[in-house]
Amino acid sequence: MKRIPAQCPACDSELAVTELTCLKCDTRVTGHYRLPPLSRLSPDDQRFVEAFVLSSGSLKAMAGQLGVSYPTVRNRLDDIIEQLSGNPDE
Repeated sequence: MKRIPAQCPACDSELAVTELTCLKCDTRVTGHYRLPPLSRLSPDDQRFVEAFVLSSGSLKAMAGQLGVSYPTVRNRLDDIIEQLSGNPDE
C-alpha cells in the first residue's frame, strides 16, 4: 500500500490536502485540510503504531516481536507520543 506523503519533497514543509473528489459523482470539495496526525508520522513510526495496536498495546509482546528490550520499545512509543502531542489537529 502506498503512503500519503506528509512532507514536501522540495523544502520538507508539511503538505496539506486541498481537494477531495467523490469517486461516483465527481463532486469536489476544496479547502485547506491538515493530514490526520497518524498520517504525519514517518512510515516506520506508522508501522510501529500498527504493530502496537495489533499486539493489543502490549509493549512486552512488541519487544519480543522486534527482538529488542522493553525499554527500547517504551522509548520509541514515548517518541511517537511526543510527535503526536506536538501535532495538534486543527
